[in-house]
Amino acid sequence: MKPLYQKFSNAEFDAEGHFTGFSLHYEENYNFAYDVVDEIARQEPEKMAVVWCDEHEREKFLTFGEIKTLSDKAANYFLTQGITKGDRVLLMLKRHYEYWYLIIALHKIGALAIPATHMLKPHDISYRIEAAEVKAIICAEDENLCERVKTAVGEKNISLYTVREEREGFICLDEPIEKASAELTRIPTKATDPMIMYFTSGTTGNPKMAVHNHTYSLAHIVTAKYWQCVQDKGLHLTVADTGWAKASWGKIYGQWLCGSAVMVYEFERFNSEKMMQVLEKYQVTTFCAPPTLFRLMAKTGIRHEAFASVEHVSTAGEALQEEIIRLFYEKTGLEIMEGFGQSETVLIIGNFKGSHPKRGSMGKPNPLYKVMLVDREQKPVKPYEHGEIVIDTRERMPEGLCQGYEHNEDANARYWKNGIFHTGDTAYYDEDGYYYYISRLDDVIKSSGYRIGPFEIESVLIQHKAVLECAVTGVPDAERGQLVKATVVLREGYEESETLREELKQFAKERLAGYKYPRIIAFSKELPKTTSGKICYNQIRAKDWN
Repeated sequence: MKPLYQKFSNAEFDAEGHFTGFSLHYEENYNFAYDVVDEIARQEPEKMAVVWCDEHEREKFLTFGEIKTLSDKAANYFLTQGITKGDRVLLMLKRHYEYWYLIIALHKIGALAIPATHMLKPHDISYRIEAAEVKAIICAEDENLCERVKTAVGEKNISLYTVREEREGFICLDEPIEKASAELTRIPTKATDPMIMYFTSGTTGNPKMAVHNHTYSLAHIVTAKYWQCVQDKGLHLTVADTGWAKASWGKIYGQWLCGSAVMVYEFERFNSEKMMQVLEKYQVTTFCAPPTLFRLMAKTGIRHEAFASVEHVSTAGEALQEEIIRLFYEKTGLEIMEGFGQSETVLIIGNFKGSHPKRGSMGKPNPLYKVMLVDREQKPVKPYEHGEIVIDTRERMPEGLCQGYEHNEDANARYWKNGIFHTGDTAYYDEDGYYYYISRLDDVIKSSGYRIGPFEIESVLIQHKAVLECAVTGVPDAERGQLVKATVVLREGYEESETLREELKQFAKERLAGYKYPRIIAFSKELPKTTSGKICYNQIRAKDWN
């Protein structure tokens, strides 16, 4: 059978092969679980859907036929438990393979799935329960996680489930699902019904609730086909916990629509050599990872043979230094294709199939969206002028963009203005239309009248042999307004000292304009990060400003 993305979408390319147009078409009752998963299972039941392994060399292979059967059984069991259309279910399943058929079961019921990371503390879980009116929680069997969930739930009437092992206060789903009926009659849903909710990373304030409907899955055709370049009958690996929106970007929707299986490697702590062993053993064909992991791989060593089967590599989440992209290319012959998007969207900007990427650039706008850069007065900027990335929805509301933030009028007023969605991220574009990331609006440093983006300075410091990671922020200064400060995490084998501090300042001063180099260097064992791995600049600023 032909991959189903062809049934639901049309793409346009110019004479040079550049991706210039994209549109979707679907029925009013479109549902990814029935119209994609079950359809593939009907035509090719033995087609591989999930290849799973963990750091203990355990394996699990799931075909589309098996995903359909297991999801039908799980849906039937949930229905007996009173979980029905519109109910909110929190999923905290790490990288467990059970996630794939359990979330499909929730889609079939019409319940709203709320993926969340297993790293949340009790107060984080409690906040999500209250804010989203959660009816049930399904979590991994990890004892510490189960205890945190129980603490957060307290006396609330919430159904608790786990997998693989029994835990006090939880129903282990393995046996009930095995005994449930595999005959499921399609439950009526609409393409515009809520399907999945993500709590945004929340670098400032409490996380916001971004709700996506069923067309979100179709919008990820662009993400998978034209940015990650996944292949029919290929094997795609995106490094992401199922609690991150990145899992929706790279571990299920677009990949299955394009006929690719997803590779899932379950680990507790990232180890670049073990990751490369997985790529090599399972012959992964396309690979996507956050910039942090590429930086770690570059520091610890990249083996060419580990990427022998990989044909395309991509990254998103935050900007990646050009030096890392160059080094990776030298070692593997593969260009890392950058992209940009948010939990509220699918890919907004990317280096797409057929493009000629410029290193350091995020690429060009996804033709599904009308993307602009605007200044403080909301006027479009010219090439090389800094502006905020926004999406204009005044003519049509595009698929893949959340409809707003649930129960949060303040956030809606801040990010949605007169039909324009504001991302809060800044960039500039060149004369060829390629976009370059600068920073979050709140992260711009204002020093001596200059507006300074952290990324350029971080890109220089990361080149120093002693630097593993760094974050650049502004600190108050009576004379300049703000001084540029770099918080540095050192590589193993290096120790903080005044000599090294001055060496790093000089290293940056020789490579940056005089007003940009960091006047302050601070050393830290680690950088504060969100649960999705992004640096929390606001926490560093708060500590300094207080």
